[in-house]
Amino acid sequence: MPHYVPISRERHSQKYWLRPSSYAFAATSSVVQLVGAELPKLATVMPIAFVEQPGGFVPVAVLGLQPNKNLFLAPDGRWIGSYIPVAFRSHPFRLTEAEAGQQALCFDEESGLLSDGPTGERFFTEAGEASQATLDVLSFLTQSERNRLVTAAACAVMQKHKLFCPWLIALKAGDAEQALRGLFQVDEVALNQLPAEALIEVRQAGVLPMAYCQLLSMQHLPLLGRLSDAHAKAAENAGALRKQAAVSGVDSALFTSNETISFAGLG
Repeated sequence: MPHYVPISRERHSQKYWLRPSSYAFAATSSVVQLVGAELPKLATVMPIAFVEQPGGFVPVAVLGLQPNKNLFLAPDGRWIGSYIPVAFRSHPFRLTEAEAGQQALCFDEESGLLSDGPTGERFFTEAGEASQATLDVLSFLTQSERNRLVTAAACAVMQKHKLFCPWLIALKAGDAEQALRGLFQVDEVALNQLPAEALIEVRQAGVLPMAYCQLLSMQHLPLLGRLSDAHAKAAENAGALRKQAAVSGVDSALFTSNETISFAGLG
């Protein structure tokens, strides 16, 4: 489980952090929340939807057909797509609410990326100032948070004018049909029928680029079915290798969780 701790001189002045070498931490994310600024890039590579949360609607990238399964992740932790969502690029950092409405930069100390050194990036310099690498992360997350607030305001205007409708999805993956529930899309009919005054409000809130990006991204929905088939085929091939190994008297423990063969201990 993630354990986010505010970064402080007292706790982290002599610590280092490592940059992730894989995206295995995102393996169970079938959707991930987005900010509006990244929708134009995402719209060209994967489906975008909206989900309803207690605070309102938020845009998400649709990454899988089943809960806890990210189809854009290879078994060895590599990211398959050509664009990586902002929420994953900031791992293992995040901003959290602190006292007096301030936000604190936090680090997931259960990520396996906290180090005593000497490899990695320092949290603080010898003079006790935040290192440039840490400041770069803070700048990235601060910019993302500003855009999240802008995105939330745009979604609130969309909800006000009833521009969301359920996105009913049924995809064929292999021999089975997968139904995705709980996703919403832009109601294109309602958008086109907005009266002039409402259209001005929608345009000023930055809704139109978000809406068109979501509608455009829907063409990528069949990609999820193809990715699901590819994952199933990879698992089938790995299973065949294990059976062959068992017949040949090879220890099945040589196969790691990322479905490759480990040669550790053979020397």
